[in-house]
Amino acid sequence: MRYLPLTDTDRSDMLEKVGAPDIDTLFSDVPEEARLSGPIEGLPMHASEMAVEKHMRRLSKKNLAASDAAFFLGAGAYKHHIPASVDHIIQRGEFLTAYTPYQPEIAQGTLQMLFEFQTQVARLYGCAVANASMYDGSTACWEAVAMAGRVARGRKRKVVLSGALHPHYAEVVRTMAKFTEDEIAGAPPSLAAKPDDDGLIARIDENTSCVVVQYPDILGRLPDLAKIAEAAHEKGALLIAVNTEPVALGAIKSPGELGADIVVGEGQSIGVGLQFGGPYLGLFAVRDPKHVRMMPGRLCGETVDAEGKRGFVLTLSTREQHIRREKATSNICTNSGLCALAFSVHMTLLGEKGLRQMAQENHRLACLAADRLAKVPGVTLLNDSFFNEFTIRLGTDARTIVRALADKGVLAGVSLGRLFPDNPELADGLLVAVTETTSEEDIETLASALEGELA
Repeated sequence: MRYLPLTDTDRSDMLEKVGAPDIDTLFSDVPEEARLSGPIEGLPMHASEMAVEKHMRRLSKKNLAASDAAFFLGAGAYKHHIPASVDHIIQRGEFLTAYTPYQPEIAQGTLQMLFEFQTQVARLYGCAVANASMYDGSTACWEAVAMAGRVARGRKRKVVLSGALHPHYAEVVRTMAKFTEDEIAGAPPSLAAKPDDDGLIARIDENTSCVVVQYPDILGRLPDLAKIAEAAHEKGALLIAVNTEPVALGAIKSPGELGADIVVGEGQSIGVGLQFGGPYLGLFAVRDPKHVRMMPGRLCGETVDAEGKRGFVLTLSTREQHIRREKATSNICTNSGLCALAFSVHMTLLGEKGLRQMAQENHRLACLAADRLAKVPGVTLLNDSFFNEFTIRLGTDARTIVRALADKGVLAGVSLGRLFPDNPELADGLLVAVTETTSEEDIETLASALEGELA
C-alpha cells in the first residue's frame, strides 16, 4: 500500500464501502500460500523521488553515449547530423499530438504531410508508389514477404533470403512465417569480398514467391540487384530489396531502377536520431502500380473538392481497424507518423542536392577509414566496394576487441559474432560504419586503438 497516495482514513472509507472490516478480509479469496508475508526479497525499500533521480543519474553515467566517443556503430542504425529545425517543427502541437486520423479528410495537414512523405520515399526508392510509413524496417521486410504471397495468390510459398540480409530482419521473417505456410530458404553469410549473387540465384525455383536481398548488404557490400531481379522474374518471383541506410541512395542507383519489385527499409537515418533504439520508421514502396491494392498500410492521395480546390484524402486503408479482418492486408502496420514527419522535414531541408552531397561526404570519410584501418597490422579489409559501411577482419574474436575499446572510450563498430552468434567463422569480423559526423581525428583514434589491442 506504500505506493498508493491514500491516507488511513481513505482506506477505511473504501473498506467500509465494500463491506470488508480489514485488508486481509478483502483478499480472503486469495490462498494463503499465494500471499506475501513481507517485502519481496532482494528489492530495495521505497525511496523519495529525489533519491531515485540521483540513483538513476549515477547509473546513467556508466553508459558511453554516442556523442561522447569516437563512434563507428551501424548495422541498421546510423548516427547522422539532424538539424535543430527538424525537432523544432515536429514538436509543434498540431504535429506532436496527432495520431491516426480516423476521420482523415478533416486532418488536411496530416494528410498533406503524409502525401509529401510518400512522394519522397517513392522517388528515393525509384518506385511508383510508397505507403504512409510502417513501424520499422524489419517488420516492413516481413510485410513485403506477406505481400509477395498475396501477389502469388498462395500458389508459391518459398521465400529465398539472402545470407547477407540483416539477421534481425531475417529472424522477424522466420518468426512471422511460423504462422503461415511459407517456406523460408535462408543461407549462412560468407566473409567474401563480394556477395554470393550466383549462389542466391541458384536457390530460386518455380515455387519461389520472392527473393529478399539487402542493398547495401549487412557487410556493406553491393549486390547486383539487376542480375538478381532478372533471375527472379524468369521464375515468376518478386524481388524485395531491403535498404537499412537510405543516405546510400544519394550515391548509388535506387533499387526500383535496378528492377526491385518491392523496396522496404529503415528510415531512421534521415530525421530520426538513434534514440536508444527507437521509435524508428519503416519505409515501403512498390515499383509497379498494379500492386498497389496488395500493399499493407495506408495510402494518401491528392484530389480536388467539389469547388475544384486542392485537397488530400485517405485513398487506401486496408488494415483491420478499417475493414473486415479477413480482408486486411496487414495487422502490424502501425504507422510511425511523427517519425515520418521528421524524415520528411529533414529530406525537404536536404533536397536532392543536399542528399547527394551528404552521401558523398559519407563515402569519402568511409574510404579514408578503410584505407587507414587496412594499414593496421593484423587487420584485413574484406570489401571490394561499399558506401559508408565496411567489414574488416581482426584475426581474433572481435567481441573482445570491441569491449576493450569501449572501455577506452571508442565505440569501434558491431562485431559479427554479436550479429551471428551461432557462426564461429564470422567471429573475427567487425562491421565499421562512418558518417558525416565522423571526423578524421575519430578515424585516427580508432586506428591507434586497434593497433594497441592487436599488437
